[in-house]
Amino acid sequence: MLLEHIQTPTDLKKLSEDQLPQLAEEIRQFLINSLSSTGGHLASNLGVVELTIALHYLFDSPKDKFLWDVGHQAYVHKLLTGRGDQFSTLRQYKGLCGFPKMSESEHDVWETGHSSTSISGAMGMAAARDILGEKNKVVAIIGDGALTGGMALEALNHIGQEQKDMMVILNDNEMSISPNVGALHNYLGRLRTHRHYNKMKAEVEQVLKKIPTIGEPFAKTLERVKDSIKFLLVSGVLFETLGFTYLGPVDGHHMHEMMECLRQAGNTKGPVLVHVITKKGQGYKPAEEDSVNFHGVGTYKIESGAFQKKKANAPAYPAVFGETMVKLAETDEKIVAITPAMITGSKLDKFQKTYPDRCFDVGIAEQHAATFAAGLATQGLKPVLAIYSTFLQRGYDQFIHDVCRQHLNVTFAVDRAGFVGEDGETHQGVYDISFMRSQPGMVIMMPKDENELQHMLYTATQYNKGPIAVRYSKSEGEGVPMDEEFQLIPIGKSEVLREGSHVALLAFGNMVPLAVEAAEQLAKEGIQAKVVNARFAKPLDEELLLAINKREMPIVTIEEGTKIGGFGSAVLEFFAERNKEQSVSILGVPDYYVEHGSINEQRAEIGLTTEGIVQAAKKCCVPDIQKI
Repeated sequence: MLLEHIQTPTDLKKLSEDQLPQLAEEIRQFLINSLSSTGGHLASNLGVVELTIALHYLFDSPKDKFLWDVGHQAYVHKLLTGRGDQFSTLRQYKGLCGFPKMSESEHDVWETGHSSTSISGAMGMAAARDILGEKNKVVAIIGDGALTGGMALEALNHIGQEQKDMMVILNDNEMSISPNVGALHNYLGRLRTHRHYNKMKAEVEQVLKKIPTIGEPFAKTLERVKDSIKFLLVSGVLFETLGFTYLGPVDGHHMHEMMECLRQAGNTKGPVLVHVITKKGQGYKPAEEDSVNFHGVGTYKIESGAFQKKKANAPAYPAVFGETMVKLAETDEKIVAITPAMITGSKLDKFQKTYPDRCFDVGIAEQHAATFAAGLATQGLKPVLAIYSTFLQRGYDQFIHDVCRQHLNVTFAVDRAGFVGEDGETHQGVYDISFMRSQPGMVIMMPKDENELQHMLYTATQYNKGPIAVRYSKSEGEGVPMDEEFQLIPIGKSEVLREGSHVALLAFGNMVPLAVEAAEQLAKEGIQAKVVNARFAKPLDEELLLAINKREMPIVTIEEGTKIGGFGSAVLEFFAERNKEQSVSILGVPDYYVEHGSINEQRAEIGLTTEGIVQAAKKCCVPDIQKI
């Protein structure tokens, strides 16, 4: 076994090039075996085995900088940099992170979980290298899906202008999570069909060099001949137009071809783009045949590829969203769905099949998605932007400037709100309450269960006074019966689930079931807790808050969102603005980044548990307890 002897890239370089294909197969088998027990991003990592080996074999990490875009395809990189013995803890609490992480290794020079950032980061590192007078390579590895992000194109434009010595490797597997869309994807498709472009271009240049120069006009004519051949073979030649030397396409699973291409790239001055063709799931048939479902997997059976899933007690919130959208669209032809490259994740597949003309996958382009929705809303349509909380951050300026400021009727279906579990700090959906709540006229709601979710979505699509957000988690629902008819929920009105006189538990969204459990436990100790399903983080139920204040009951707010600027903060602000004395304790996410682990482990770390709520309630109503 070769892999067991490799702890550093230096160990890798001791192998002969002829041994590298064997190492690649060993790495694939290791990943297939290991991830079958832990889960993780399988297909994307199987696709970059040869590429990662070649990079570490030819260059010198960490002196040479490798920036993995998105970062979910860095498992092979982790294996080659001494973390193989930690893979049994992958994406588990306090274990190996599923993305590059600087605190794990000096070889992880760029942390990311979002797409399209690597080229900008690499440009910054290359510029810093030149300012400091250092000598090293800077390499950004970006997928064709991530390349559709506007930030990546902005970076390419800047690099082409500055002509920095650096390398961009385009890992072209024709997939991101959902199938790629857009003109750039189609352009890359044309490039894939012209594998002999660079060979012919070089041969033409050699011929032209042998022709004696006969004055400037003839030289310009020869250049036009060369360019005509270039544009005949590859329409646009986008990357060379941007100032890059374009190499490829090269077979990303042919080790010798890859090594030769990367050697050439390493010896080329100025910015170089290496176009590598890979296959997601390479070497494992189930992942090759279904790279969408094998993008991020739970545990599975190696022989068949069958997923070992626990039987669900209730449908997950995203599934309820998808079904509800189809039902709503049946009777309202103005409803339009939008997603930034997450048709499958957002459960819009059925909607897309049923209403293809009213469903738009805009690619990895959250900014465009938000402004596109705004444009639809100006014409009287009802756009519903299905977007993960962590990805809504990427469209924040457009959220403010193009939607909220114009008071447009756009519904933000904020998926993966709250903790997301194993993806960890780069994907936690705990900031959207605070960044949305600051906008005038914004409405923010979150359901206590899946039945209330369908009613909130109906309410949002009927609302016509500006933007509105419906947050929901990735988790299973509560298993409650689903109403046949949709119901309007009064904007800004909460729901009292349990009366009490000692303390008021104001729970937002998926924290309501925990609050109910805590109230039951408190009752056993003689403490009567009023349980409120807040429903809205904005606007607040002012009538209810004033009634609680009048009774001089302490309040505990509970939310799976950041304390700073969140729901609890809104309650505090409400009383402060009215100069009313009110005891308010906030349970939520503290001022630090909560790392990967299970959702229950993440909640336990910060006290968002039944016991945590009980303790907070007892602490704030001590005087009342003494009277009992």
